[in-house]
Amino acid sequence: MLFKFQLTCLFLLIIFSNQVLAKPLVIAHRGASGYLPEHTLEAAILAYSQGADYIEQDLVLSKDLVPVVLHDIHLETVTNVEQIFPDRHRPDGRYYALDFTLAELQRLNVHERTDANGKQVFANRYSGASPFKIATFEQHINLIMQLNRQFGREVGIYPEIKSPQWHKQNGADISKITLQILRKYGVDNQDSWVYVQCFDFAETQRLRNELNAKVKIVQLLADNSWNESTSDYNYLRTKQGLQEIAKVAQGIGPWLPQLYDFAQRTPTGLRADAKAEGLLVHPYTFRKDDLPIGINSNISLDILFKELKVDGVFTDFTDVVTAYLNQQQ
Repeated sequence: MLFKFQLTCLFLLIIFSNQVLAKPLVIAHRGASGYLPEHTLEAAILAYSQGADYIEQDLVLSKDLVPVVLHDIHLETVTNVEQIFPDRHRPDGRYYALDFTLAELQRLNVHERTDANGKQVFANRYSGASPFKIATFEQHINLIMQLNRQFGREVGIYPEIKSPQWHKQNGADISKITLQILRKYGVDNQDSWVYVQCFDFAETQRLRNELNAKVKIVQLLADNSWNESTSDYNYLRTKQGLQEIAKVAQGIGPWLPQLYDFAQRTPTGLRADAKAEGLLVHPYTFRKDDLPIGINSNISLDILFKELKVDGVFTDFTDVVTAYLNQQQ
């Protein structure tokens, strides 16, 4: 009887341990972008201090083929490029990171994201004029590695390969270059503190099947109307589409409304279908200053973690999500 009791206790301990290990990931969306200009080293440091499990880096290439951390292939919405290089736009009037060397990009100052009229997208966020700078992917990696060493943590990186087909059309292979850097740091493997994400499903397949990526991959899901890539996101959200994703990726990164109908207060079924294929679910983006009508932060987080039971969430407000999760323990 004692032996059976001990086995039962061991079994329960294993279950409890797995539940603890399965604590949802807090993924700092563009760093602590709710408080400081997105993707700056300062925003990464603040996200780290707020308890992020992973910090996101969107990647585009410079003219000299260095991956830099920017959300867009264009520069004017987050930098002062129009003042520093007024004549360096393309015929469409836009300024492309790929047309500037790293040295030129690092002459620019980074500011809070603005719209086409020059107004801040989020009016109540950082509005100062501090000289934040564009950083390279390797600068972000080294920063997080050093912070991990000093604080004894294992905060990970979550790079996104941006617009791979556009880069190819302009003579640059951003996926191959990104993998070269991951391999340089010895983290192109399933056990590393890295997830690679991409909206382009053809490129996700190429990463795994042609470029032989070993790292964990998450397939991002957009809405077809966004023209994010040539991928058919309506199909990818079907059971058949999720089965295709599961052949090359460990998870999906859906837009929150694809997981949950906030007007009807009911799940869409995507989370259940993804789980049936063994996929992780990391939706984007929780923002305390951009919540669905009639829903506050706590209700939104209850839906994510208690009802949908997601495996992690992208957020501009790492501190809010970590505080919520800590209260649930």
